[in-house]
Amino acid sequence: MTYTGTFDESQAQQSVFAALIAARRRLGGKREAIIDGDERKLTYDEIVRAAFALGSALRKDTRQGENVGVMLPTGAGAVIAFFALSAYGRIPAMLNFTSGERGLKGALRTAEIKTIVTARRFIELGNLQHLIDALSPHARIVYLEDVREKLSLVDKLAGGIGPFTPWLVRAWPRHQAPAVVLFTSGTEGDPKGVVLSHGNILANVEQVRAHIELFDDDIVFNPLPTFHCFGLTVGAILPLIAGVKAVFHPTPLQAQTIAKRVRETGSTILLSTDTFISQYARAGDQGDLNSLRLAVAGAERVRDETRALVRKKYAIEILEGYGVTEAAPVVAANQLSANRPGTVGKLMANMEYRLEPVEGIAQGGRLFVRGPNIMMGYMLSDRPGEIQPTEDGWHDTGDIVSIDEDGFIAIRGRVKRFAKIGGEMVSLAVVENCASALWPDHLHAAIAIPDGRKGEQVVLLSECATANRADLVGWAQNHGVPELAVPRKIIHIEQVPLLGTGKTDYGSVIRLYEQVAGDAASAPAQAPIEESASTGETEQTVASEREVAVEEPSLPTGDAEDSEKRD
Repeated sequence: MTYTGTFDESQAQQSVFAALIAARRRLGGKREAIIDGDERKLTYDEIVRAAFALGSALRKDTRQGENVGVMLPTGAGAVIAFFALSAYGRIPAMLNFTSGERGLKGALRTAEIKTIVTARRFIELGNLQHLIDALSPHARIVYLEDVREKLSLVDKLAGGIGPFTPWLVRAWPRHQAPAVVLFTSGTEGDPKGVVLSHGNILANVEQVRAHIELFDDDIVFNPLPTFHCFGLTVGAILPLIAGVKAVFHPTPLQAQTIAKRVRETGSTILLSTDTFISQYARAGDQGDLNSLRLAVAGAERVRDETRALVRKKYAIEILEGYGVTEAAPVVAANQLSANRPGTVGKLMANMEYRLEPVEGIAQGGRLFVRGPNIMMGYMLSDRPGEIQPTEDGWHDTGDIVSIDEDGFIAIRGRVKRFAKIGGEMVSLAVVENCASALWPDHLHAAIAIPDGRKGEQVVLLSECATANRADLVGWAQNHGVPELAVPRKIIHIEQVPLLGTGKTDYGSVIRLYEQVAGDAASAPAQAPIEESASTGETEQTVASEREVAVEEPSLPTGDAEDSEKRD
């Protein structure tokens, strides 16, 4: 085994598609690169050929520099569509199909998207026809199955000669040009478009390779959505460029299936979040995850309970990291040789940071970062299609962090995720952590609501039916946690709403609280809300994704016979 990664920023001075072509040349076109959700294995030759053929077909009704929507589950279809658009100078805009009609329409407006690439089978199995009906008046819907059936001779020739003479066929965008548009969750309004350049993505690929050891026989298992930057950059683009085989799974929600696929494919690295990896570890049979040498977790704090579970049952080490879409996305991560639980590790190479003081926070401050992986800028709904650049290259993460003398970063919470109680700042993340320590088998979400006497008060919504304030008070006293971090109210719910990325959907949590509080106020005979209130109706934004366990649609290539064989 050989270590594949050293940081080389010169590798970021090209387009993403050029980096794929270079990887194919270096590693060999016959090398297997992807194992798809239906167990199909694709080589570099097949990926590049399909990208040229599909890109040739898609360019007919689009123009260079146009943002083209991609609405597909994690798999070869999404990755090839991404590279197909990139090959011909179009900009893939990765659409979050779990964000609902409002979020998707907002994304179309913000990025001026007129065409959406998707697949009939995905829409059918995901029960997403209602979204297509809603989006059709605003954008042209292109189905991969239809493209494959209607490939012209020119498209087939592009797929045939493109891999051998790519300089004659593909576009040549500069590395500073836009490479992709990704969207924030939009829980506070219309989604923001995050525009990343080719250089941003490739710089982050090189930063991760330099930070975390990858070996040539590693196999990365990626169940995370490609509309999420972690799933796209680290889960799809990095393996292809680094020469590490990637296993794709169309949804992170099938815990038992994923555990079995990890075993069957011999995967060695799992990309996940705390919520999902905990589910996989519990659902898997003894030995299912034994091939994993590490799990890289982001998007949310990794709980001590999760670390203990996977270490005891499978001897897996979890490397917790921290990223934001605006940084393509990885900002910091732990390493096997320097893994400090409770932190998100050290900053990526060639990045710098500054901390700005926050009122009421004694230690740490608001984190700003700058580096080659920081986005070109935002697209906002008030100025559709325009890139609004960062100020002098700095990005305000909105997170409050502390950094120790060794450079390890601890996330204390988001600026918006603090409650001000009697003039003191209380981290809502700490409230959730306390609840997780007491009731580790359930999810919990803390919110701040107005309080006429103390400014704000903390409310905890918990899936644990036996969660109670008395136990939390006792736990806090025994562990030195200030009583201000104990919620005034605990509300019992059946399910904490999640986003498609696995993060808590706090917008839905707040609406759920308002619904439960309203119901309690209108029914005084019921138990007081301070003690218990339950509801079976949560706005579960990942509901549609539960059905998205799809067999990938057939992909166009320059060789019709090969396409038929893969069917």
